[in-house]
Amino acid sequence: MKHRARKRFGQNFLHDQHVISNIIRQIQPRPGDHLVEIGPGLGALTLPLLQSTDRLEVVELDRDLIPKLELLCAGQGKLIIHNADALAFDFCALAGDSKLRLVGNLPYNISTPLIFHLLEQANCIDDMHFMLQKEVVDRLAAKADTRDYGRLSVMVQYHCQVEKLFNVPPGAFTPAPKVDSAIVRLLPHTSPPVDADPEVLARLVAQAFSQRRKTLRNTLKTLLDTTEIEASGIDPQRRAETLDLTEFATLAQCLEKKQTSITNHGLHQ
Repeated sequence: MKHRARKRFGQNFLHDQHVISNIIRQIQPRPGDHLVEIGPGLGALTLPLLQSTDRLEVVELDRDLIPKLELLCAGQGKLIIHNADALAFDFCALAGDSKLRLVGNLPYNISTPLIFHLLEQANCIDDMHFMLQKEVVDRLAAKADTRDYGRLSVMVQYHCQVEKLFNVPPGAFTPAPKVDSAIVRLLPHTSPPVDADPEVLARLVAQAFSQRRKTLRNTLKTLLDTTEIEASGIDPQRRAETLDLTEFATLAQCLEKKQTSITNHGLHQ
């Protein structure tokens, strides 16, 4: 029986063979790679990945797709299926001695929270190749002082090198989404590009972009006052979207020192 795409799972199944071949060429799967596919769907990428590596793990939430995947991949290699929600899945538990290579046509309705979930586990990931809404890929790769630049850009670029690979038209899917898509490569940094506590940085960046049109003086006032922002060498009249990663790291260092000072003061009272 034909599988109907389910809106609640954000399902759009890739069928364009040219696009599939292009994605596989970009991933360059090799025997021995520890590949994990998120949201394999009807197996458009699953089968060619498995044929290249002989072993593949997949994370699929829709249990009705599992027998279809098993049938499609029968005799092609070792397919290990995890019927689970990727948003709550512990990917590092799969890693063992080898870092993971993640692949996926991610459901667009959960792509941003899923990327944040994966960034928390970046230490056990070698690389990621994802199909996402083009608008999201543009945000991932955006530079400071551009329309697409925001919290997602800053935090992903803190954790990863971002490379937009190519666009994919709606007609490559069934059903066709109402938006263009794109393939992105994310390479986790071996060491962060700036010196900042990731939790402090994440908190500060989220606060700075919470009211995008307001100045840092207003958005950060519960974390840093005007004098403290100025002492970091940054004009408090600027908006968050004008700061690059290095400048956010400078503010995060200032906030971390302030928090440490407050803690130490409390201990000595």
